[in-house]
Amino acid sequence: MDPEERPLHPIERDDRVDGRDETPNERADRNWDELLQELRVMQTGTQILTGFLLAVAFQPRFTELDLFQRDVYVFLVGLAALATILALAPVGMHRALFGRGRKAQLVRIAARIVRIDLIVIAALTVGVTTLIIDFTIGRTAGLIALIASIVVVLALWLALPSLARRAKDVTQS
Repeated sequence: MDPEERPLHPIERDDRVDGRDETPNERADRNWDELLQELRVMQTGTQILTGFLLAVAFQPRFTELDLFQRDVYVFLVGLAALATILALAPVGMHRALFGRGRKAQLVRIAARIVRIDLIVIAALTVGVTTLIIDFTIGRTAGLIALIASIVVVLALWLALPSLARRAKDVTQS
């Protein structure tokens, strides 16, 4: 397909229906800035969790972790590394594509990476909570924390936005 014939992605359209008077390039710039803000927030949380995990291994009580807890810990360190790498990927891509007129493409790819990173960070947060509760209180409490954390993440990250979209759709009907 000829590049001029391919359908435009929403970020590339000059769609002024949303009340913004912006060109496709201005929209890409705005969306890139919004993605960077999201990445800053995500990276701060990831750094805090990663720092916690790294410090845990050097605590005297680390040797008290049972095999399951140690396996969870190692898995969480891997998730923390993956979350960090994912959060840095859009910045690296920006450097590679800078000044080449590829901002809309960069925004599309970065938005996908951010979605994946959110899933990784959710798993990391749920896992850290579970590990802490499991170690300090016990396995049953850890499993309860796991289930409760998953429910909270699903409620706030999926159900609440869905309800907000439906409420907006109803008010616009």
